[in-house]
Amino acid sequence: MSTPFDQALERYDAGTAERPDLKLLTKELLKLLVAKAPGHAVEVRVPPYGAVQCIEGPRHTRGTPGAVVELPPELWIELALGRTTWPEARSTGKLRASGERTDLSELLPLVTT
Repeated sequence: MSTPFDQALERYDAGTAERPDLKLLTKELLKLLVAKAPGHAVEVRVPPYGAVQCIEGPRHTRGTPGAVVELPPELWIELALGRTTWPEARSTGKLRASGERTDLSELLPLVTT
């Protein structure tokens, strides 16, 4: 029996994913990132579907965090699934990473398909 994640991933792979599928995949993969690297030093933003704080280090409490990674949902999904690498993602110009500990390559992929 396939899970909602599996079903959304099947639609994503088929090129028929809709906003709810992208939202589900983004949020589930962000949860896996937090489970793998708990903490509050880096904020990972995948607008418009989610943002999490992860990686041990100084806690961020107000304003813009000192370490931010921001990227579109499709690129996040590709990275988290191991279908593209961190350097490849950086070279697209769609991934913005600033501050300490924002190279997530050691944590990826989160799931392999």
